[in-house]
Amino acid sequence: MDLKRRLPILRWSVWRMAAGNRNITTTGQIGDGREAAAVEYVLANARAGDIDDVLATIDKFAYEKSMLINVGDEKGLLLDAAVRRADPALALELGTYCGYGALRIARAAPRAKVYSVELAEANAANARRIWEHAGVADRVTCVVGTIGDGGRTLDALAGEHGFASGALDFAFLDHDKNAYLDDLMSILDRGWLRPGAIVVADNVRIPGAPKYREYMRRTQGELWNTVEHKAHLEYQSLVSDLVLESEFLGPASS
Repeated sequence: MDLKRRLPILRWSVWRMAAGNRNITTTGQIGDGREAAAVEYVLANARAGDIDDVLATIDKFAYEKSMLINVGDEKGLLLDAAVRRADPALALELGTYCGYGALRIARAAPRAKVYSVELAEANAANARRIWEHAGVADRVTCVVGTIGDGGRTLDALAGEHGFASGALDFAFLDHDKNAYLDDLMSILDRGWLRPGAIVVADNVRIPGAPKYREYMRRTQGELWNTVEHKAHLEYQSLVSDLVLESEFLGPASS
């Protein structure tokens, strides 16, 4: 593997990303225009209608141009496998960014309707362009909002997009790590997850979601069956990360 790929500190875009960490929490973007540049790169270089090529082109941009904060190629394989196990008809992603995660879900589950909730309208616009180029815009939808906005986004998912009791087969958490547990609880409160549904959570070690991890450990064998997958932070092989894959066993009996 190329040394710059393995060691992120050798890549200038990583240092720019570190400087833009504050932007990520408020705007959903690094702040140097890399997300819009990634879209233009995909449209210029990836074959239209070819999901595989679009994903490979995003990965190439992240390695050779500017680091991106989507799940990436290594952890993406874990996501793919979990999606295939769930075989969803309805899938939910929290945290759209450039649309990469939803695209992997759509590829692994070609019969699924995929909904991705995103805080930033700019990210939603970028993702929609990529999905259109990949040929999946008819079954991948971005909903601008947050699960923690007092119920507005949850109500929109229910009222406009068919989310109902037991209808949700798969969820991917890749947004604000501090919101993982609260947002999962909100989804559980709605009763959307069917028994056997799978929830995948990225970046559980870095930046970290300790409350979410502790909850999954505490409810192991009762509400959830969780496997912790060791991996690396996206687009490098120096910093370790964890991906949690949790099967919902069903609501606790009263």
